[in-house]
Amino acid sequence: MIVLVVDGYNIIGDWDELKSLSERDLEQARSRLIEMLAEYQAYTGHRVIVVFDAYYVRGVERFYNTLQVEVIFTREKETADDKIEKLVKDLMNVKTKVYVATSDYAEQWTIFAQGALRKSARELAIEINSIDKDIRQNLEKQADVKPKAKIPLSDDVLKKFENWRRGNN
Repeated sequence: MIVLVVDGYNIIGDWDELKSLSERDLEQARSRLIEMLAEYQAYTGHRVIVVFDAYYVRGVERFYNTLQVEVIFTREKETADDKIEKLVKDLMNVKTKVYVATSDYAEQWTIFAQGALRKSARELAIEINSIDKDIRQNLEKQADVKPKAKIPLSDDVLKKFENWRRGNN
């Protein structure tokens, strides 16, 4: 199994689209990131967990699952890095390959030490853009494919049936 753990605010701060969106509405930027990760999850089948730092937010840790993406807001006085390190430690085993998406250099070294692999924000963006391109191409191909009749009929017969269907004799 492959698990992708995403440092949410790190990615938002690195991707131009999300960064400019966060300057206007942070909630929208988070939602857009989750949508993008949901498409990634649906395409790859990997388990995806996104962690948002709630270090300065009062309250308890929040966890929910939306669009097949697990979303975690850390508890008060816990950083996203702390939570990601705990997740990596809990998730790592012989059957699970864990990737952490972050461009935080110090965090990359910490997760390397625990046996996880890293994806920089740039690498994840390239991968998501590639997936989007594949999806668009597949949709275009499907739109171009004309369904084949189950019974092979000549064009004259098909034309006659189409006229009957439209009520023309």
